[in-house]
Amino acid sequence: MKRLYEIITPCHFGLEAVLKREIIDLGYEPTLVEDGRITFTGDEEAVCRANIFLRTAERVLVKAGSFRAETFDELFENTKAVAWEEFLPPDGRFWVAKASSIKSKLFSPSDIQRIMKKAMVERMKTAYGVSILPETGQSYPLRVFLHKDQVTIGIDTTGDSLHKRGYRTEAGKAPISETLAAALILLTRWRSERPLVDPFCGSGTFPIEAAMMAASIAPGKNRTFLAQAWDNLTPRRFWEDAFEEAAELEDLSVEADIQGYDIDGEVMKVARANAVRAGVGKLIHLQQRPLSALSHPKKYGFLITNPPYGERIEEKKNLPGLYKELGEKIRQLDSWSAYVITAYEDAERYIGREADKNRKIYNGMIKTYFYQYLGPKPKTFGGSLGGNTVL
Repeated sequence: MKRLYEIITPCHFGLEAVLKREIIDLGYEPTLVEDGRITFTGDEEAVCRANIFLRTAERVLVKAGSFRAETFDELFENTKAVAWEEFLPPDGRFWVAKASSIKSKLFSPSDIQRIMKKAMVERMKTAYGVSILPETGQSYPLRVFLHKDQVTIGIDTTGDSLHKRGYRTEAGKAPISETLAAALILLTRWRSERPLVDPFCGSGTFPIEAAMMAASIAPGKNRTFLAQAWDNLTPRRFWEDAFEEAAELEDLSVEADIQGYDIDGEVMKVARANAVRAGVGKLIHLQQRPLSALSHPKKYGFLITNPPYGERIEEKKNLPGLYKELGEKIRQLDSWSAYVITAYEDAERYIGREADKNRKIYNGMIKTYFYQYLGPKPKTFGGSLGGNTVL
């Protein structure tokens, strides 16, 4: 009989709706939507499938408990009341890997971590009838969220964050994470039959993520997960079934027009190597090319990019000219839609047009804006989008 869990999936702030849609498309119903995370109910198979298939989640957590705590005594006693023996084996190695607190009376991460660990040890020793816990077995790191004195505890099944797909061993300057790139693509109207170009592709993240979507390549198919070593919560057969499902869905015969350019020849070598590792080397055209050379013969394409935004002081003086040129290229591609994520506050000013939509997104600790310039929709889909053909 399968076991049901509450599954917590953290994501970038501002992109909860994208992850919610992914979870629904995967066949599950979200039960709680909060800032920066979505919760849904699923079994062991759902834990495995979420890790392998979700493109925009940062990790997958099995919820162990939730309670209110305004004092450290309450935190200790309520943590101790959680049935840890139902989640952790007697030899499991466990600790609070991360504790975050927002608008709560308890706000010291180190104290939260220490007190919860002590409470868990007391519960486990009593439950298993031992005086010492060996902690020589598999790792079970915990992530704890405190919001308005409500404590939520998740057991991390992922290990390395889900943005680590396994293909990007090197990166260019100011790279965008794989999960954020995927979320931004999913925010657009792009589909694999439409052209996509990134003129500042760096290590190739936007083109690679788009190509993986086009070929239905699961983002987690080429990596491992922490919970694969667990026998109790997610037995091996569920992982094998999920990886087999990913292999069956993959379609490398798909035709796509996905291109990435960058003025830096060395970083383009990195992008090509990343594309090959991702399994999409034959689906993407990557070339050293300056922004001034940007053009495309097809209509109704998509420009999705993360241009420089002057993190280094010496680069700031170049930004007005760069964004002005980007605006000119967007106007030349008059049937295209353009999507630009940047922290540069004067981006719209120099692009020369107010965005049709603008979404504030935090890229790590950096506040960025996702400017969306919407082009016309083709009248119909299918067939060629080349030349002046109107579909």
